[in-house]
Amino acid sequence: MEVSKTELDGVLLIKPPTIFEDFRGTYVELYNEELYLNAGIAVKFIQDDISISSRNVLRGIHGDAETWKLISCLHGRFYLVVVNLDKDSPQFGNWASFVLSDQNRLQVLVPPKFGNGHLALSELTIFHYKQSTNYDRAGQFTILWNDSKLNIWWPIKNPILSMRDESILL
Repeated sequence: MEVSKTELDGVLLIKPPTIFEDFRGTYVELYNEELYLNAGIAVKFIQDDISISSRNVLRGIHGDAETWKLISCLHGRFYLVVVNLDKDSPQFGNWASFVLSDQNRLQVLVPPKFGNGHLALSELTIFHYKQSTNYDRAGQFTILWNDSKLNIWWPIKNPILSMRDESILL
């Protein structure tokens, strides 16, 4: 297991503890509480979710003030953006991007008060995340994916969006 700091304080890039490939296929250990605790990740995850998208679907930028997320790609490839939306942080408004795939098996740990959004880069993308709280739609914020103040670079100009992601719902 490899854990690396990123340019955003609190956001970690993780190579899972076990990735094994042979002639039969691949085995990946996505999470092992003891190993993550030993690596300094003392987050209690209580819910797992997946999102399945086709190419050019952009989801987010969503988040809340309470939830930690451990994000993985189960199938395909996606471009992940994480934005610091903690108004008390000197890094408020800063963002970082990552490409997660079923080939690199990287994970990103996203703290509370950060938003995340992702763009499906493959024909079929399965986005997986563990959460430290139960999903609460009413407690979430949504930031416009192309907010001019954030100046986020996306590898697409006209993504497929939900109604929620087309408008600002802070």
